[in-house]
Amino acid sequence: MQKILNGNEAIAFAMKQINPDVVAAYPITPSTTIPEKFSEFVANGEVETEFVPVESEHSAMSACIGAAAAGGRAMTATASQGLALMHEVLVNASGLRLPIVLANANRALSAPLSIHGDHSDSLLERDSGWIQFFASSPQEAYDLTIQAFPIAEHEKVRLPVMVCFDGFETSHLSTNIEILSDTAVKKFIGKKKMDDSLFDFENPKTFGGYTTPDYFFEVKRGQAEGFESAKKVILEVGKKFGKKYSQPIEQFETADAEIILAVIGSAFGAAKETAKNLRRLGKKIGVIKIRTFRPFPSEAILQTVGKAKKIGILDRMVPLGSDGGVLFNEINSALSSTNYKPQTTNWIYGIGQRQFNPIHAEEIFGQLFSGKFEKINFVNLRG
Repeated sequence: MQKILNGNEAIAFAMKQINPDVVAAYPITPSTTIPEKFSEFVANGEVETEFVPVESEHSAMSACIGAAAAGGRAMTATASQGLALMHEVLVNASGLRLPIVLANANRALSAPLSIHGDHSDSLLERDSGWIQFFASSPQEAYDLTIQAFPIAEHEKVRLPVMVCFDGFETSHLSTNIEILSDTAVKKFIGKKKMDDSLFDFENPKTFGGYTTPDYFFEVKRGQAEGFESAKKVILEVGKKFGKKYSQPIEQFETADAEIILAVIGSAFGAAKETAKNLRRLGKKIGVIKIRTFRPFPSEAILQTVGKAKKIGILDRMVPLGSDGGVLFNEINSALSSTNYKPQTTNWIYGIGQRQFNPIHAEEIFGQLFSGKFEKINFVNLRG
């Protein structure tokens, strides 16, 4: 079945098919239409979900934590300052090993105030203990939302999942979406197990209690093991889902590429289109898109970029006080474990939704071929 939906609508529709026990949300641009649309499904009796309109994003995540600890499926949506306001309880959700699912429409953090897209919000939370997926299209946003609960709830994972997608460029982009049937979604996600629930009165549990130095370290080690297990589980769930999700990254023409661009999110479209055109001119170039950002897919990246002489790494946040952006440093960290030493360069683009299109991707490829670039380069910067 196909529907014309934008990214926000695609996620709201996936939530409708999942039919979670609780959705708690506080609207914030550009994710506002997710709770708005889902509240229509609630009002029309199309889901059995308890919709909780709260007074802040902090409260939204707190409500989701309570619902998940009680054994229910809980979801929410946010962006930018809303995600930042959640920070205190984001780490609680992960530390308590609660399989909550959050949709984040990536938007720049203030100040100055911007309602437009970049990755400064979710990348700020990269070490908060959440699995992070980045969708590059409304179709991927829908698909990854469906896959989120089977991953989050897996007994060897038990971690919350954040589905990230570019504000406006994906959240408000309408495309033709391939939609699964309600029956297929219900079968795919399965029935929620009520183990480790506050309502399991035969086996009482404590959530969030005080921990002494004798145990805290071991709890954190358990979280780390959950992320290690997630690497395999993500691939298993993706393979079961089908399409292109059997790998944590997507690649285009990397097998013989001398130069590769590495990107996250909707920039993949412009980079891929540019690579297609330059390939016709005999240029050996390729593109990789990181879909799973946490856990970081180091092995998959190394297997993909193995022959490239230069790797241009695109970051959609400004590295403040660092020698490079987040993705740049992650990829360099992965490369440090091998004898393979390509030249890596950092390209900062799309800040506050500054335009990034095939023209800019072509300029990056041209500079990489010519050797005329700095270690950190700013794309389409005025002045």
